[in-house]
Amino acid sequence: MTPLPHALAATPSLDRWIRLTGDGDVIAFTGKVEIGQGILSALGTIVAEELDVARRRVQVVSAHTGHTPNEGVTAGSMSIETSGAALRQASAWARRLLLQRAAARLGLAADEVTVADGELGGEGVNERLTYWDLADQPFDFEIRHRTPEKAPKAYRLVGHDGQRRIDILAKATGPAFVHDAEAELHARVVRPPSLRHRLTELDLDVAAPGRLVVDGSFVAVAHPVEFEAERLARRVAGHARWRRIGPAPRGVDLDESRREPAAAFPLRNGVPSPTPRRRMATTHRAAYSRPFLMHASIAPSAAVAAWRDGALEIECSSQGIEPLRHVIARVLGIDPDAIEIRHVAGAGCYGHNGADDAALDAALIARALPGQRVLLKWSREDEHGFEPLGPAMHIEMGASLEAGGGIAEWTHDVYGFTHVARPSPRAPGVDLLAARFLAEPFEPTPARPALGAEVGIHRNALPIYSFPNQEVTKHFVANAPVRTSALRGLGAHGNVFAIESFMDELAHAAGKDPADFRRRHLQHDPRATAVLEAVLDLCGGLAGNRGLGLARYKNRQCCAAVVAEVSVDEETARIRIPRLWIAADAGRASSTRTGSPTNWRVVPFRPCRGA
Repeated sequence: MTPLPHALAATPSLDRWIRLTGDGDVIAFTGKVEIGQGILSALGTIVAEELDVARRRVQVVSAHTGHTPNEGVTAGSMSIETSGAALRQASAWARRLLLQRAAARLGLAADEVTVADGELGGEGVNERLTYWDLADQPFDFEIRHRTPEKAPKAYRLVGHDGQRRIDILAKATGPAFVHDAEAELHARVVRPPSLRHRLTELDLDVAAPGRLVVDGSFVAVAHPVEFEAERLARRVAGHARWRRIGPAPRGVDLDESRREPAAAFPLRNGVPSPTPRRRMATTHRAAYSRPFLMHASIAPSAAVAAWRDGALEIECSSQGIEPLRHVIARVLGIDPDAIEIRHVAGAGCYGHNGADDAALDAALIARALPGQRVLLKWSREDEHGFEPLGPAMHIEMGASLEAGGGIAEWTHDVYGFTHVARPSPRAPGVDLLAARFLAEPFEPTPARPALGAEVGIHRNALPIYSFPNQEVTKHFVANAPVRTSALRGLGAHGNVFAIESFMDELAHAAGKDPADFRRRHLQHDPRATAVLEAVLDLCGGLAGNRGLGLARYKNRQCCAAVVAEVSVDEETARIRIPRLWIAADAGRASSTRTGSPTNWRVVPFRPCRGA
């Protein structure tokens, strides 16, 4: 039997996922968060579909410790795959139990009961019930095995037009973000010149109602008026004196001196392994790189905190409130159960920016100023100077062509710093910025190579294409000159850029059309081939100044192909991309917009397993 979705197996109580309200609505609970990808809209549609109720009846409650299931971190483009699967199965169980209750009331067999927008009936029965007539009995039920779900051919919501995003109106017209929260105090952190500076002197009196918070080298101010908090922070910064600890950092280049001692982990069945590398001699070589990248979120990080009676409440835009709760508890020396964290939308980042750090900043200030609700905002300088960056990467490619023009040998060596530094209760150190500046500091976790499949540096390093002989190696560089962590896709876009660029260079060397060259090495993958053919059909071919790219995220999720038409002004060197064509197979679409541009085309697909 197919096992339960992991999240549902971890939290099997049905009423942790689905509840009926007293006024004819449904509440669905998810541990995943909305960061602009539209998952709350999609998850609500999944629940409404499975329960056979109108979409407007379903309210989705997201990521609130003690209230929603613990689903870890929202990352890896897996929310629909994981939380969606759990909510679909939980909804199927809720429907099954409600039909059983209705059947007993109506004198019917369960399979004879009909449902339309939560109204229950059956042939030859005049009485009508609703789900909410049966809500006097809570879902006191634990899910231990699967129940049948609605067949996709019976869907009336999922995959159909008319489903709208539920979060856009509030974001466009009102204070939907944590930055807009009401507070009694507005706070700012006074930053040192760098991560390697510590406070030596701060001789300053702050008059009420302003407040100064100092814990070691962690310096912050608060004021009931936000503008005054900003002014106060600048005044304090002018009086603070700092000293550098340790030697000055080296440059930021991922140069040969950093690459040479890097630990090598060849991929065996997709997993990095300390086994010896198979060094292949290749005749074609190329190297590609990417610099350190900022998240550059539209608005800097922010968080709200309040310390009352030894308990802490936090509102923040962290993508992992459950692990964050445990790490903040460790820093503050309190029980994690004394901390309640609720996700509130931020500016969005798709990765590990300063949101977790801002939560600890706010918590430290709130602890120092108990009984007051504190809104802490980072400045743009804070964000660019102290957030974790997407790591720099260096990628060396090699290949040899056989007589017929195909690829006989393929090598891929990717060098980089860690992409994995989110705060985790399992980590030996504390990976939150303020923790290292306290009077009793916590050291960050030493950088380690991630050795799971498709994690960090080597994500999408395995090519989507098939070659007779290949060697793909991850090279871990331990000491980054700046904080690094997850940025959208981790190592995927660096690796995919290198693979697709090198495929074009090899096609040129072999005298082959770039599309034909890719087809030759895609015969094992009909879905990727279908996406490739779809984009070529859309654009009419690669004639002229057109380029092609193809990838599947983590080699198992969404597969996409893009053709770009590019023009370059010979006098100004200005680059323009007047047209793009995109084809994608993302599995089953949970919701779609009303109406479609006339140049969109829907390509038939087979749904992904679990979609």
